[in-house]
Amino acid sequence: MPKANETVLEIDLGALTHNFNYLKSKLLPNTKFLAVVKAFAYGSDSVEIAKHLETLKVDYFAVAYTREGVLLREVGISTPILVLHPQPINFKTIIERCLEPSMYNAKVLNEFIKVAEAEQQNDYPVHIKFNTGLNRLGFWESDVDYVLSKLKATKAIKARSIFSHLAASEDLNEVEFTNRQIESFKATAKAFKDQLNDPWLHMCNTSGVINYPEAHLDMVRCGIGLYGFGNSAEEDKTLKPIARLKSVISQIHMIEKDETVGYNRAYKAKGFEKTATIPIGHADGIGRQYGNEKGFVVINGQKAPIIGNVCMDMIMVNITHIDCNEGDEVIVFDAEHKASDLAEAAHTISYEIITAISQRVKREFYN
Repeated sequence: MPKANETVLEIDLGALTHNFNYLKSKLLPNTKFLAVVKAFAYGSDSVEIAKHLETLKVDYFAVAYTREGVLLREVGISTPILVLHPQPINFKTIIERCLEPSMYNAKVLNEFIKVAEAEQQNDYPVHIKFNTGLNRLGFWESDVDYVLSKLKATKAIKARSIFSHLAASEDLNEVEFTNRQIESFKATAKAFKDQLNDPWLHMCNTSGVINYPEAHLDMVRCGIGLYGFGNSAEEDKTLKPIARLKSVISQIHMIEKDETVGYNRAYKAKGFEKTATIPIGHADGIGRQYGNEKGFVVINGQKAPIIGNVCMDMIMVNITHIDCNEGDEVIVFDAEHKASDLAEAAHTISYEIITAISQRVKREFYN
């Protein structure tokens, strides 16, 4: 692989294939696989990721917002797309683009029925979300009769699936709570299975797939696992991070004791020190929380702490202990020095750092 001469995010489509096949191997043959490609496919590239997963015969995609689904349709993605958090203003666009919305409260359900009827739709597929403990979006179990009455009163829409979301499936200290969620969902879903034309059921995310096989049901929704992160050290050994963020040393400075580095003079040299300036900053997704020696990069196999405040387009690192030169490659994260390690150093999670990588950072793809 060539050395970096600029900041670039390399995407390993072979690793994506590996992760998809690994997660799919956990499922029964008839369980459908929904790939979550929201947030620019977790900071990678939703178009290229979706195109690749479509060649792998994924059953469904999910996005958070309507415009994410529209983008995929515009580049020719034909696989069904679930919109997890649609807004009524976009309902006509959803129908025009053959997207499938989540119905999560009475207002959304009534508004979509109104638009679907006005557009003369028949059995337009929607997905009914129930809240079983995450307390974020979704109808309550007490709403079952109301939702059923609305579905039976119109021919414009039909329930393609009934779904919920696990709140703590990665935390084995919360097994009792998660099992209550699963049982609550199964009880809610039974009414729909009994009275409607057999909608699919789904509630497992990546950690649910791994830890709760009894809850795989008709479909699972995998996001973070596709991109190479599991919920335990053991699973992380099997999954492969698909992204490698690297940059280059632009300039090296020699500074004396008590000289300062960066805005607000946030870092003061403790003695004679050597620093490197790297062309990546908070506009590229490296937030200010990684500054002041909380985060680090890797240069020639050694960690170089980020010193001073992170700038919009640059970071400075301490390389006093590293033999390196201007033009040398800098690893922000890769399969060995993981995004989760960098995130942990700043008391955050891998999701935050990988989804934050700006679209101005060049993407390169390989197998």
